[in-house]
Amino acid sequence: MIKVKVGLQPIVSNINLPTVLKTAILPGDQFERLFIATQVGEIFYVGNGVIKTFLDIRSRIIQLGASSGGYDERGLLGLAFHPKFFYNGLFYLHYSVAGTQGSGALQGSFTPNPCDPKTLNLKWLDRENHYDHIDTVEEWILPQNGQPQKRRTLLNLRRPFMNHNGINSLNFSPETGKLVLTTGDGGSGYDPFNLSQDDLEIAGKIIEIDVDRNLFINNPPVVTRFNELPASIQETLTVIAKGVRNIPGISFQQFYNQYIKYVGNVGQDLVESLFSFVHYKPIPVTQLVQNALLKAENEGLINFGWRGWEGTFPTSLIKQCSANPSLDEISTAYFNDAVNTSVKRLQPLTCYYHQESRADKFRGTALTGVQAYMGHAIPGLTGSVVFTDFARDEGSPPPARGVLAYSRARIDGQSNDYSVIQTDYNFESQSAYYVSLGTNLDQTRLYLGVYGSANVTDYNKGTVFEIIP
Repeated sequence: MIKVKVGLQPIVSNINLPTVLKTAILPGDQFERLFIATQVGEIFYVGNGVIKTFLDIRSRIIQLGASSGGYDERGLLGLAFHPKFFYNGLFYLHYSVAGTQGSGALQGSFTPNPCDPKTLNLKWLDRENHYDHIDTVEEWILPQNGQPQKRRTLLNLRRPFMNHNGINSLNFSPETGKLVLTTGDGGSGYDPFNLSQDDLEIAGKIIEIDVDRNLFINNPPVVTRFNELPASIQETLTVIAKGVRNIPGISFQQFYNQYIKYVGNVGQDLVESLFSFVHYKPIPVTQLVQNALLKAENEGLINFGWRGWEGTFPTSLIKQCSANPSLDEISTAYFNDAVNTSVKRLQPLTCYYHQESRADKFRGTALTGVQAYMGHAIPGLTGSVVFTDFARDEGSPPPARGVLAYSRARIDGQSNDYSVIQTDYNFESQSAYYVSLGTNLDQTRLYLGVYGSANVTDYNKGTVFEIIP
């Protein structure tokens, strides 16, 4: 793959951690505006070099970072504008709700132990009391000459742990016109309850929501499983994929009369993975629930393989089962899960690794953004999928540096390599974690969110750049 070098042009600085970057045309306006959602609950838009507040829901967001030293994966995670936003003013939010802090689904950290089968088959019990927080998906409206107002709640989701809630988690599908919600596996590590492979669990899935069904239910129940939803809500939902660990959204790239879908799966210990697919068979949630009663399999769901597989590898860890503890072994953490999903899972388009010796690659930490690019200003990237990693693992002290890279889907559907994108911006002694990646409506421009700290409680350290030739 050819080497590409780009510049970074600052658009906005001194903001809080940017989780979503996308453009929209405000009702009655003439131009696309760049909208920036921050993890703490602010939404800004930029036009003519001026930043304005679109909505501030900080009072609705759960207290962030209090119990984790400042790091947090909750907050305002998703923002999407209805395809007819210019006419109807509708937009959608996904966030972690204030006042819903729980004790968590497990006490302490979790690591599976192949020497102890009990750790491989944990169940999430007493969910109404043992959970971390509640996420909500809401529909809002921008009335003419008015302020944004909440219109209805679509889903209330109980989450077992603080992490793996997704980011840039709401996007509209140009194929179906439906709102796509991407959910992580619920958190901790190693998916202790195997929620991502259970078809009835909402965690670890890619879900389509038919928001054009004029359905209003006051205060939908707080749930964790599809069969806990009222039938009228089940009828608005379809499931595209499962086996998700954590995911920085979904991107659609038009290819003649079809769309390539790109998603990323954040890794556990070994590898970060990008997947692509064109054809899929969305399964109505009503059918998922019916099949569960009949103990029938749901044929056709895209399966990314987690928790049995981490990218191209069976999920592995180091264990000490032998009589000689000096002889550590690399063990498959979930052997049965790996076997059960080995044939059915989707192979990654490309992977990059946490340990890497090749000079032209990098040691990754966590995938934070995936976007198709269809512009021509940066010819080497035209038709590619661009992705970001949180911070290059240099094995050295700060300052941290994120990474830009790209790959391309192949016509034959096989895997492909990736190439690091060189940048010429000088961050000097400031850390630069790459936390989000966005694009405009026709995917001809790319926007990069950078933060100067790994902690959401270190405020006003964010900058949004446009990626330029």
